[in-house]
Amino acid sequence: MFGHEKGSFTSALKQRIGKFEQANGGTLFLDEIGDMSLSAQAKVLRALQEGKITRVGGDKDINVDVRVIAATNKDLLREVEEKTFRLDLYHRLSVIIIHVPSLNERNDDIPVLVDKFIADICTDYGIGKKSIDEDAILALQQHQWGGNIRELRNVVERLIILSGKAITSLDVETYVLPKKG
Repeated sequence: MFGHEKGSFTSALKQRIGKFEQANGGTLFLDEIGDMSLSAQAKVLRALQEGKITRVGGDKDINVDVRVIAATNKDLLREVEEKTFRLDLYHRLSVIIIHVPSLNERNDDIPVLVDKFIADICTDYGIGKKSIDEDAILALQQHQWGGNIRELRNVVERLIILSGKAITSLDVETYVLPKKG
């Protein structure tokens, strides 16, 4: 994230510019910021508050002007209470908070998402677009999506690979729903 200088560690054969420096004057997207270590959080906070970073193995400050958009699937206030996320960084990042409901809270989006995923995946595989039965869509809407949209996309890819010309509710039952045993 902050880059490193040549020789700063064993495999540092050349200087590497970090993401903050690359994004200077622009926007940096930090995905899953709730999983970041406390030491990395401190460095991000410094970059945001002071507009300065230091490459690993470096001794000079580098000025950066970066807007940060951060995402997480964690409740950061709970993480603050559990002392795994810095309150000062939370306040720095929480200028505008956009809560995106989980897929389970918006299963009306599933038909549109499935259609998009089928089109994209079939194009990637170089095959004709498969159809999906209405009952299969209903079965997908009733599934609990713990992995949200990433899980849905992977399931659609699995269904495309394993189904016939059309994806059916039997395909969903066979390849998606957990086996009861």
